[in-house]
Amino acid sequence: MTRLWGGRFSQGLDPLAHQFNASLPFDQRLWSQDIRGSIAWTMALARVGVVAPVESVQIASGLERIHDEFAFGTFAFAPGDEDIHTAVERRLTELIGPVAGKLHTGRSRNDQVATDFRLWVMEAEDIIVAHLRELQRALVGQAEAHTETLMPGYTHLQRAQPITFGHWLMGFFWALERDIDRWGESRARASVCPLGSGALAGTAYPIDRAALAADLGFARVSENSLDAVSDRDFAVEFLFDAALTASHLSRLAEGLILFSSAEFGFVTLADAYSTGSSLMPQKKNPDVLELTRGKAGTLLGYLIGLMTTLKGLPSAYDKDLQEDKPPVFAAFDALDVMLPVLAGTMATLAVNADRMAAALDTAMLATELADYLVQKGVPFREAHHIVGQVVQKAESRKQKAGGGGLETLSLEELKEISPVFEADVAEMWDFRAAVNRRTATGGTGGEAVRAQIQKAKEILG
Repeated sequence: MTRLWGGRFSQGLDPLAHQFNASLPFDQRLWSQDIRGSIAWTMALARVGVVAPVESVQIASGLERIHDEFAFGTFAFAPGDEDIHTAVERRLTELIGPVAGKLHTGRSRNDQVATDFRLWVMEAEDIIVAHLRELQRALVGQAEAHTETLMPGYTHLQRAQPITFGHWLMGFFWALERDIDRWGESRARASVCPLGSGALAGTAYPIDRAALAADLGFARVSENSLDAVSDRDFAVEFLFDAALTASHLSRLAEGLILFSSAEFGFVTLADAYSTGSSLMPQKKNPDVLELTRGKAGTLLGYLIGLMTTLKGLPSAYDKDLQEDKPPVFAAFDALDVMLPVLAGTMATLAVNADRMAAALDTAMLATELADYLVQKGVPFREAHHIVGQVVQKAESRKQKAGGGGLETLSLEELKEISPVFEADVAEMWDFRAAVNRRTATGGTGGEAVRAQIQKAKEILG
């Protein structure tokens, strides 16, 4: 077999060593980017006279034929293809003969693979952002339908204050919006063309690297050839963005898993996004949500793995960098399925408003009671202490007599705790009024949630 690097060797590579060294099983998915980069490189060589015009046409035409073979699934890999670059150049030689050997003039696989990988990552980031937008649209659709749907809000997984389900959903919209910002910023930093850096010292030919970058859709060129071939910050950022996005998705999934349980009963998952039990006929399991939660840990592991690989490498290219692509590809593949499935889950979610309302109790209005006292001139810290005594008295009655909440205490009983209480305290036992007092930007009041949704719609376009 003919290799790109075998001239100085007197002995062939051991078959097992070839298998260990080869990256074709995973980097073959870079075929489109590799062909794009090679066509652009051919044109750059032609512009400086290194390749004759007729040769550049031959090479570009051959590469376009190879592109079609990949696109139509007819490309055949050979046993000696150790990576996608070898495979493309080998096939080009078969198609156009020795002139194919001019393609690699002034170029190394080091800057070639860095270019291909950056192009792939940029395209993948665009796809992920599009998926995130669809999930956001599903969240906004449900939030708009439930701006007035009351439910308990939780901290420490304990009932805290009343909120609306629309507000709960919009909390995840804004988390995903931060994710989209990060993906966009990462894409901008990935948009640096390493092609023309050679193996490590730069190309010896007067290539117009700015024009080359523009041809490939990069925003700028790399400033240092050593850094260009070794930089994998863009891959680490991809994995960080993936891990943090997955963490947000996991938190959304965890909330829905809890809310869909019989103990809560707040939401019902569509059958299309649920599974059953092989033993228990009655079961309806939230497997897609559990997998979302589980994959968040896997994606975090990809990030830690690549950072560990990179931390001790010297400058320029080292073969360790071949380990950059499997985790990035795997992270993308996970999100490429996870995000559309979660968007579908959200869009088809049934909300059980009655169960949410039934879970409210007046203990969740304790803060309202403290604010009531503040309006009467009591310092908040003192009001907090007074209401704590009210809660304790109500809980003591509940334990002895069963049933009842804060609203069961009479005005006389409240006055025994503080003479500041008056008959208008009864107005504090209204859950909707409590929610709608939160009108400040970002609050759970209907007006504030509708403002969030309007802003979200403007973002979504």
